[in-house]
Amino acid sequence: MSSKVKIGISIGDVNGIGLEVILKTLSESKILDYCTPVVYGHTKVASFHRKALHLNDFMFNVIPNAEAAVAHKANMINCWEEDVKIDLGQANETGGKYAFLSLQKATDDLINGKIDALVTAPINKNNIQSEQFNFAGHTEYLQERAGSKDALMFLISDDLRVGVVTGHIPVADVAKSITKEKIVQKLKLINDSLKKDFWIEKPKIAVLGLNPHASDNGLIGNEEAEVISPAIQAAFDEGIICFGPYPADGFFGNGTYKQFDAVLAMYHDQGLIPFKTISFGAGVNFTAGLNFVRTSPDHGTGYNIAGKNQANPSSFMEALFAAIHIVNNRREQEAMLNNQLKTGGKIIETAADVKDDAN
Repeated sequence: MSSKVKIGISIGDVNGIGLEVILKTLSESKILDYCTPVVYGHTKVASFHRKALHLNDFMFNVIPNAEAAVAHKANMINCWEEDVKIDLGQANETGGKYAFLSLQKATDDLINGKIDALVTAPINKNNIQSEQFNFAGHTEYLQERAGSKDALMFLISDDLRVGVVTGHIPVADVAKSITKEKIVQKLKLINDSLKKDFWIEKPKIAVLGLNPHASDNGLIGNEEAEVISPAIQAAFDEGIICFGPYPADGFFGNGTYKQFDAVLAMYHDQGLIPFKTISFGAGVNFTAGLNFVRTSPDHGTGYNIAGKNQANPSSFMEALFAAIHIVNNRREQEAMLNNQLKTGGKIIETAADVKDDAN
């Protein structure tokens, strides 16, 4: 097994439940057997939340930088010096300011290889906006920081994986934003991620229609015939095993999704509503298609329960383990490829075969 994964954690909105789910997760001592966590925030802010949760026995190990992280301890880097006024449950400028400072520092370290992956606690997409952060969300920010032409919002769980063609855009702009080229590109990202990050040798992907009933043969719109079906055929011709377009309601209602390794939805809510209905609490938001690993829980800032000790850490914990799993899969695949190059030999077994043999 590869060396222990160093996981960076951004704290999200200081007035929300981000630090609560972080603290609850890291207070489980067994977590530290699987990774070395580095939280980007400030000990005074963390202490405020710790006292609200009555976690009196939990303490962070304060470090000056990620290189100083200590295994088997929950490490924290202080990302600012000033005191911060916490207003639990309030969406204000303070919450956005310090969410960004945490995210910025963590992303810097991620890009520079000082941490192996990033798990992001929830932000408020409105109050985080500034001259430095002018993005619809984490996905778009990280895509630009990575210098990537494209990225995929990929919701994953044990039961379901859903990617979206269009992410954080108004519903009124969805239809005109969907093109054959964009669908093919997202299918390539899903296909590559399923192989590299999840070790599925021959992924099978379902594609949803845009219109109700997938247009009923053109009765309710023409996007299926003119854009989506040609994109599916083009991707299939390039070796991607994909089928559709399927009517979204029946596809999830009758359990057809269980026959596929992943689903590509046309827009945010078309994919996320069924995903959260089926997998809420165990779902993870993974940004696929980047040269680094980033995951997050499938919930928001939870202002309505902030400070009440009611936040469920399950999704955050799943996000942490997903990051560890994906990093290790990428490491092992890279090691096999490097070995092939060094020996000039041929990899006879697939990555999935090797993994099965190891179990």
